[in-house]
Amino acid sequence: MHIRHCACIKENYKDAIKKLNDLQSNSNYLEIVANNSKMNFAKLEDTEKYLIRSGINLDQLNNLSIIHVAGTKGKGSVCAFVEAILRIHGFRTGFFSSPHLITVRERLRINGSPINETDFAYYFWKVYNKLDNAKEFESDIPMYFKFLTVLMFNVFLYENIDVAIIEVGIGGEYDCTNIVKNPVCVGITSLGLDHTSLLGNTIEEIAYQKSGIFKPNTIAFTVPQKKEALEILKERAIERQCTLHVVPSFQYYEWENDQLNNKMLYSQIQQQNASLAIQLAVFWMQSQINPNYFLTINNNICNKKYYNFQENNIDGSIKNINDEKEEMINKKTNAKYISFKKIATALSMCIWPGRQQILRGTLFDFYLDGAHTLESMNCCISWFNNQIENNNGKRYLIFNMTGKRDVSLFMNRLKTIKFHKIYFVPNVAGIPDIDNLTTAEVIDEQKIKCQKHCEMWGEQSPHVVKIVANNVMEVLNDIRMEHIHNDETIIWKDKTQVLITGSLHLVGATLAILDPNFTMTTKF
Repeated sequence: MHIRHCACIKENYKDAIKKLNDLQSNSNYLEIVANNSKMNFAKLEDTEKYLIRSGINLDQLNNLSIIHVAGTKGKGSVCAFVEAILRIHGFRTGFFSSPHLITVRERLRINGSPINETDFAYYFWKVYNKLDNAKEFESDIPMYFKFLTVLMFNVFLYENIDVAIIEVGIGGEYDCTNIVKNPVCVGITSLGLDHTSLLGNTIEEIAYQKSGIFKPNTIAFTVPQKKEALEILKERAIERQCTLHVVPSFQYYEWENDQLNNKMLYSQIQQQNASLAIQLAVFWMQSQINPNYFLTINNNICNKKYYNFQENNIDGSIKNINDEKEEMINKKTNAKYISFKKIATALSMCIWPGRQQILRGTLFDFYLDGAHTLESMNCCISWFNNQIENNNGKRYLIFNMTGKRDVSLFMNRLKTIKFHKIYFVPNVAGIPDIDNLTTAEVIDEQKIKCQKHCEMWGEQSPHVVKIVANNVMEVLNDIRMEHIHNDETIIWKDKTQVLITGSLHLVGATLAILDPNFTMTTKF
């Protein structure tokens, strides 16, 4: 990072955050766009306009080596896996994701770490002042996500990264990040119905929008999809002159015993995400490294002939490498090479908070998963049940859901779990420094929805206690006090289990209390 000549940087950072949050919120933006489809077509033009005003032209943008990822479920996890794989191979990475859990700096990562406050403030004011000075009218300034996208391109270009891993915000076709013209490769994660007011009411319409990131002469990878979705992806690939491949199952790779040690990878959806990440990362590395070096290690690792196949299924790619031969080749050539062992290490060590995450505390075990689609909720429940299979402790649910989703469908699935108590709570931590980013109007609106959700749960399980709370801190204190004052005649042999789900923002509010520094541990 560069040395920043900036006085009172803490205040500068706080001012930057305040100014950023003054830009229109994502929820307001979604509502506006849903009622004005013409805005979709102007998004990319506006993003390009603001990028140029910030001092970057499209030729400079093309200098970035980009991996672009869209999808309904798991695109953040895929990007995190890709980033970890490329970083462990010695490449300098930039990773743009959304939303953030605790601080907006999480969205901009250099070499795996969120950009620090000093650098965020430096780049923010550098970009904001240029855009503000070039305004043609008062509101001629990009909204929240669009501003962050312009900021991201500035940061990644000036930080001289080797690769930019960019997660699409919403959709693909008209997403602000889709001003990218020539990505090295793109990925499509599992597709489902979400943001239907923007993207369409059918899986075919969703697939059409997501595949908008396909570009001519680019390789695209996708996980297995529903037949109707895959057909659209194939058609769009032909239309965009893009080669499409479906990645193999996770079991295809020849993992050695105990080579992987990441509980995230126990679920099928995360295994699919990992397979997609492996294919994206290896293809990108093949595009950067002299193939004469690493192809001599193992002809199966990334055979160029494979990429010329016209079939939409992968017939052969990465499987395994003889580590002894790999080390010998490396000493001989002193060259960068693709290591299957490093890939396994990267997947094992990858941390992506809030997605099927377990925090083991002193008294409680917390299970956090920001499942906000029906498919994600099904995966969440399956994962939770699998984790608590032999645990007979008390079970609590902390739940919230925003947007226009049919919450009853999610609740019907959650009712299959026997909870001792259920809390309906807004996405509010109960910590002033965190919560001042959320307006009182938004909080009040969420409280009203929480009350409705509580009533909606119904009286089918009269033994279940249902509570509407003001914030997450209030909920956690209630659970702790109940544990302290528990009837001494009741002995719980196992630790209490707390599931937090329904909204990634709720998960973020909870982590702000339990593990604000992402240590993956908690003392609660």
